[in-house]
Amino acid sequence: AVPTGGRDELGALLRAMATMRDNIQAMMEREVSQRRSAETLLADALQSSREGVVVVDAHGRIALANAQALQFFIGLRSAVEIGSSVTALANGQADAPAALVDCARTLSRDGEVQLADGRWLRVSRSATQEGGFVAVCSDISVLKEQEAGLTQTNLRLDAALDNMSQGLCLYDADHRLMVVNRRYGEIYNLPPGSVVPGMSVVSVLERSLGAGHHPGSGRVDLVREAEAIFAAGPDRTYFQELANGRVVAIEQRTTADGGFVATFDDVTDRRKAEARIAFLAHHDALTGLPNRILFSEQVDAAIAQAGRSSGFAVFCLDLDDFRPVNDTLGHVVGDELLKAAANRIEACIREIDTCARLGSDEFAILQRGIDTAEDAAVLARRLVEVLGAPYVLSSHTVTLGVTLGITLAPHDGTSCEKLLKNADVALARSKVDARGSFRFFEPEMDARLQARRLFEVDLREAVANEDFEVHYQPIYCLNAERICGFEALLRWNHPVRGRVSPVEFIPVAEELGLIVPLGEWVLRRACEEATRWPDGLKVAVNVSAVQFTSASLVTAVRDALQATNLAGHRLELEITESVLVANTGATTAILHNLKMLGARVSMDDFGTGYSSLSYLRSFPFDKIKIDQSFVRDLCAEDGTEFIVRAVIGLGASLRMTTTAEGVETEAQLAKLRAEGCDEVQGYLFSRPVPAAELPDLIAHWNGAKRAIA
Repeated sequence: AVPTGGRDELGALLRAMATMRDNIQAMMEREVSQRRSAETLLADALQSSREGVVVVDAHGRIALANAQALQFFIGLRSAVEIGSSVTALANGQADAPAALVDCARTLSRDGEVQLADGRWLRVSRSATQEGGFVAVCSDISVLKEQEAGLTQTNLRLDAALDNMSQGLCLYDADHRLMVVNRRYGEIYNLPPGSVVPGMSVVSVLERSLGAGHHPGSGRVDLVREAEAIFAAGPDRTYFQELANGRVVAIEQRTTADGGFVATFDDVTDRRKAEARIAFLAHHDALTGLPNRILFSEQVDAAIAQAGRSSGFAVFCLDLDDFRPVNDTLGHVVGDELLKAAANRIEACIREIDTCARLGSDEFAILQRGIDTAEDAAVLARRLVEVLGAPYVLSSHTVTLGVTLGITLAPHDGTSCEKLLKNADVALARSKVDARGSFRFFEPEMDARLQARRLFEVDLREAVANEDFEVHYQPIYCLNAERICGFEALLRWNHPVRGRVSPVEFIPVAEELGLIVPLGEWVLRRACEEATRWPDGLKVAVNVSAVQFTSASLVTAVRDALQATNLAGHRLELEITESVLVANTGATTAILHNLKMLGARVSMDDFGTGYSSLSYLRSFPFDKIKIDQSFVRDLCAEDGTEFIVRAVIGLGASLRMTTTAEGVETEAQLAKLRAEGCDEVQGYLFSRPVPAAELPDLIAHWNGAKRAIA
């Protein structure tokens, strides 16, 4: 039996042990619950992770894969369920889908891989204590896109740098090269790859020196230049002339990190263009002579000095007959002639004098330091002599004269404008008096110049308003004893000036460039009026040298014939020998084109030139017109009769019609008839008359009056 006190102690012990057991059990339950909670949290975290996680055990079997991993790899779920071996799948030892094999191979190594759907993964593996590993797969597709974009941006930047028109060098704070483009090497003629990032400023300059184009004689110069670069302020621009003569503009700018960027621009061509522009602002582009602006400045300077020393002279000079030469031989020959004339003028003057081209064939000279008019006259006579000598050009030999006007300062004026005007007035007067000479300015000349200017205005207005009329002189056929045609002659009857002679206004029209439209007007009017004559009568129209060489002549003839319905064989075009000094090939082509239209071509004023016979052999003429100077002296005992006989015989042998101009007496007519001349015209038959008088004239000479529509 247990004593009462002992039972109580035993009971207490049992109760204590029961309580301890309950506490231990509760503690164990709490620990299990906490462990399960942690595992749940870990599982939840693993499943919600943005990285794919794959756990492989020590035997190589796939033990675990979270949701993201299952999303990355197709077929991974079944591999986890059956515990497939990564090693076996990767080595192709298991019969598995290709996608699962690719998954196993991806998990078998660290690195980056692109999935079939285009996404990029980065795989990072960590070993476990049990001998397996955990593979963490991160989706780096966005990063890859950013890298690709950055790469593309860099490529574009490189392309932009290498396609810059300027060279570029970027240096860091230690003056080491960071960026250099291709153009820099081209400017300094450096071999590719000779200047690369990491080089110092001095090393870069040494490469330029080694290529032989950098200025300076050695490394000392380069170091000095580098020191100048370092010592320069934050920004500077300077120019560098290379050993090959090219000029480089260098602009240096400091960067935020303490380095600097330098751009290199080859401005050689720009500087040449700027110099050319500056030159042309004060010089003539063709001859290189000073232009009107620079000449005026020189005259103003001479005026300022004239009171303190001696006087000076201003010349204006024109090349005689330049316009016909330019129009017939072409602008290329004309330009060559102007340059040759400019060279001759410069050879005649002193270094202190100035020669300028004012426009076209007009030149001006400033002769400094003269005491008398004779000093200017000496130069003028020299210019007439030198400029009048033949010009042997590349394809032609041309002879021109020169006409000059001279004014003296300060006697005749104290402003450039006044002096140039005076010289121009004297030039105009000299042209009227005698070309190939010179005249000094006289006050009364100004009135004559004003009259000439008014005459030009009236002539321009008359051409614009067609204030002209055409008169006609009959051409008489000696064999048929009747009028066979008429020569159209231009007349101008001004309301104030009265009848103006063609000898007066035709040369002015040529100078003003009006002769072509005026000639085309005469052609149209003559063709129109000829359609009202009997069918057998032809009309002869004179063609000037300028009109003949214009591009519009053949077209103008064609248009006139078509517009009036005049038959081509009824039109006769008369040209003088001055037309034929142009390119023979072009002249022959024009003549043939005219003859294809049916028109006949006559050589007017035959015998007055030195090469008439050669022209008859070279060009397809239908008629020879004997100049009236031979007809006038036909009855004189000076041999003229033999010349006329020879010309008529020549025409007959060449099957060309001969027409004698200026027949005024019966004796002249009798001799021409006896020599066998085909046609005659002159005052013996009629003066040129208006179209309205032609019916009576035809009726008188042809024996019966015929109706003219």
